[in-house]
Amino acid sequence: MDAQIESAIELAFNPTTNQALKAQAYQFLDTLRSDDNGWQVCLTLFTRTQPLPSEVSRLVSLEIVNNAVQMKRLSPYNLAITKDSLMGFIRQRYVDPDPARADSPAIQNKLTQTLTYLFTALYPDEWPSFFDDFKSLTGEGNSNPVATMLYLRIIGSVHDEIADVMIPRSSEEQKRSSQLKDFVRARDVSKIAVTWQEILSRWRQIDLTIVELCLRTIAKWVSWVDIGVVINQSIQTALLDLAGQQGDFTSETKEAQARDAAIDTFTETVGKKMGASDKIELIRYLNLSAIVGQLVASRALSELRSTSNYDTDLAETVAKLVNNVVFDLVKSIESDQVNGQTMQQANQLLQTFVPYLLRFFEDEYDEICSAVIPSLTDLLTMFRRNVKARGGLPSEHADMLRPILNAIIAKMKYDETAAWGEEDEATDEAEFQELRKRLYVLQQTVAAVDERLYVDVLTQVIGTTFSRLNAADSTSKPNWRDLDLALHEMYLFGELAVKNGGLYQKSSPSSEASHRLLDMMATMVDADLASHPHPAIQLQFMEICVRYVQFFEHNSAAVPKVLETFVRFIHSDHPKIRLRSWYLFQRFVRHLRSQLGNVASNVVGAVSDLLAVKAELPKESEDDEGSSDDNGQSADAAFTSQLYLFEAVGCVASTSAVPLQTRVAIAKSVLEPLASDLQQHLPAAKGGNARAILQVHHVVMAIGTLANGFSDWMPAATSGSPPPTEVSMEFVGASEAVLVALEALKENADIRTAARHAFSRLLGVLGSHILPQLPRWIDGLLSAASFNDEMAMFLRTLAQVVYGFKSEIFSILDTLLSPLLRRVFTGLSSPVTGTDDEIQLRELRLQYLNFILVILNNDLGSTLISPTNQGIFDSFIATMSRSATTPSDPQSARLAFSALTRMSTIWGGPDIAPFSDTAPAPDLPGFDTFILSQLSPLPWRLIASPGFNASDAQMRSVVQEAGALQWTILRKAGAQYQRQLEGELRNLGASDEGVRSFFESISGDVVGFRKFFATFVQQAKR
Repeated sequence: MDAQIESAIELAFNPTTNQALKAQAYQFLDTLRSDDNGWQVCLTLFTRTQPLPSEVSRLVSLEIVNNAVQMKRLSPYNLAITKDSLMGFIRQRYVDPDPARADSPAIQNKLTQTLTYLFTALYPDEWPSFFDDFKSLTGEGNSNPVATMLYLRIIGSVHDEIADVMIPRSSEEQKRSSQLKDFVRARDVSKIAVTWQEILSRWRQIDLTIVELCLRTIAKWVSWVDIGVVINQSIQTALLDLAGQQGDFTSETKEAQARDAAIDTFTETVGKKMGASDKIELIRYLNLSAIVGQLVASRALSELRSTSNYDTDLAETVAKLVNNVVFDLVKSIESDQVNGQTMQQANQLLQTFVPYLLRFFEDEYDEICSAVIPSLTDLLTMFRRNVKARGGLPSEHADMLRPILNAIIAKMKYDETAAWGEEDEATDEAEFQELRKRLYVLQQTVAAVDERLYVDVLTQVIGTTFSRLNAADSTSKPNWRDLDLALHEMYLFGELAVKNGGLYQKSSPSSEASHRLLDMMATMVDADLASHPHPAIQLQFMEICVRYVQFFEHNSAAVPKVLETFVRFIHSDHPKIRLRSWYLFQRFVRHLRSQLGNVASNVVGAVSDLLAVKAELPKESEDDEGSSDDNGQSADAAFTSQLYLFEAVGCVASTSAVPLQTRVAIAKSVLEPLASDLQQHLPAAKGGNARAILQVHHVVMAIGTLANGFSDWMPAATSGSPPPTEVSMEFVGASEAVLVALEALKENADIRTAARHAFSRLLGVLGSHILPQLPRWIDGLLSAASFNDEMAMFLRTLAQVVYGFKSEIFSILDTLLSPLLRRVFTGLSSPVTGTDDEIQLRELRLQYLNFILVILNNDLGSTLISPTNQGIFDSFIATMSRSATTPSDPQSARLAFSALTRMSTIWGGPDIAPFSDTAPAPDLPGFDTFILSQLSPLPWRLIASPGFNASDAQMRSVVQEAGALQWTILRKAGAQYQRQLEGELRNLGASDEGVRSFFESISGDVVGFRKFFATFVQQAKR
């Protein structure tokens, strides 16, 4: 059997084995793994020493044994057999071993894991001598290096299994781990600590690999054993010697790794949970301030800091130690449990460690900087809480703020090696911008602690950089990194300057910070920073101009100069500058369009060469998988940015300051080429030419975006109006051109998307002029190929049209309603094959019901029952009834009941007093009978529907709407409904008292009955 297993393993893991045979081998091993006795054969194979199996055979067979132990498939007897077999093997292989025959690290790691699982199963009852057994293997004075390494590996693995807080555990596993830790602490920790001391003493001068592993083990265990185990003279002497050792060794050497392990041990020791007073005493006892000071002053971290030999691993290791120390100092200072002496000691230590904290925070390597950001955040948070609670900071803390803020600002700067905008630096750039966000949070905390200091320091940094622009000596002029830092801080400064609602209040700066920022803006514009050649500065300049556009509203003399700058940037040769400037240009002119009336023609002329639409099919490199790497410069991204130029033209040309004749001329000059382009490419697009279809799509999008710039008004708006008729008529022709393209290509989803985009924006510029075209728009946008989500979006827009033009749309709505609703009915009845379909169906149902309510609420309900639309009435009522009784979609059910109630109110005639014998007089003949037969059963049908939950909050609102329908029906159908309702209540098992209270409530006001009915249903369903 051993040979068969060994052969299967060799075949499975031999790369030259053919696939069929390899599959058979894998299947055999899987069967062996699940076999209750498979582990026994594998255990025999692993422990065989003559002849020794191959490495892969030993590893796989041990893994199968390991799996059986881990999955708890072994009885106590079999666990004992496994333990004895492995210990016999270890004694044979690890006592007086031949170094040439030592097991590989992979074998040792897997063996360690298996022994750890045996530990959790057998310790303390069946294997109380676990640690002693492995200690005995290490020889006199731990002289056996191989066994000593195995012992340390097992010690470390035991910690990982029962004490590592990063490993998630079930409550049962957590309980077991806690019990095991208690047993270990009571029985073996003191003996393990003695072994640590012996190992450090013996091997410090012989083998630093063993020393490093020992220290890593101590660092793990210190978090859950008594601190006295680690705080003893022997271990501390070793730690101090190793942590403070000097020399020109690199981070890969054994000396460096042992040193880093010693520092990590200090870090974990300091991080151990204990009371504040004890923690301060521990930090002082360990003399960590001297240790850190010695390390910071070492050649590796000082002289070599700016060289390629800088030991970043050591720096990050020490930074983590400093971070832990400062964290605990802050926690101790904030504690209410410390006495005055301890508080004084903590503050003294903080004074010592803050410079170390800032030293690593300012490190040019972001990983090192990030290591201390948590404790710096805690420190600043403490300062903020103190200011809020006490109104200020003690002087020793206040003195820390300026160097901290200076360090944060300095860290915001690109380092000397940064290369902005290069593709191969994209990851580094993203990481730096993410770091800047974290630094900004720190900076804002400083501002919250001392706003005056924050304002003064940032004003000085920005002002000093700008003043150097006029330096006579070129070496004194700021480089792009200096300017980028100043502009970046200026951009962030606005959060403070505009926090009161804006830069100005009654034409004066709103605050001191606003006053400083406005001075910066004036300096920036006058200094002609926009002429700096570096693209980062150009981008920052535009971003700031848009962010603080209020400055230009009050300083109109500066607008022409900046406008010329934008025109230059939108023609930039740098793709990132060019595309970003198109968006920022639109933002800039939209805010200032009232000031641009006299230059509108010039502005439009300056950008007209960029308005030619040239669709480009995506290249292979711009597919979905690579789209994230195109840096925003793909053909699709370029066109999206170009659309902002069309909107900008509309914004500039549409203001009342521009003469009407000029507005018309600008609209014509842009629209006519677009309409001509559509006409030119339409034949090829109808023939299926992909580029022509994309060109049609782009032109339609451009027309819609231009319209959006020309008018902010929408039909549902309560103020404003469409542009003058002369301007609107120019867009009528463009709308006709879009309709022709839509009618020809309505089977294409992208064309429908573009047309829907254009339609929603043409509404604002055309006003009622779009109504004659409405049937064609509906026919094109709700074609047989339209998806449910498309119909839902269009119905939302159409509802705005109906509401906005309710006094003019009756005849058109009467004509288009039947074909529109038939298409919607088809969508509502479409099969649902997945989650996306379900979401789209819900959205379509929701928008359909909203659309119906808009019709009913705006005196257009007669279109639903007109002769033109009688053919769809039954289907219409069926969809309303289905929606009302679908508890899985409570939002739509509520709207459906609202619509049915509204229909009853409109067509049911005058109200009849409750319980009156007055005959109904519906406005729609026979509607009283229709109500009783079709609508009155719906509330009961809803309640009886599968999935109905009367306790659900959303469903409660549905039931309230259903109650409102009942209340309305009673006032339209009178005594006839009263008798029907009483019979329904009796059939439901209502008592005489229940029926009486029901009719008493329904005879009152509708608000009271809505609440009553919801409670009535909830009680009935219990």
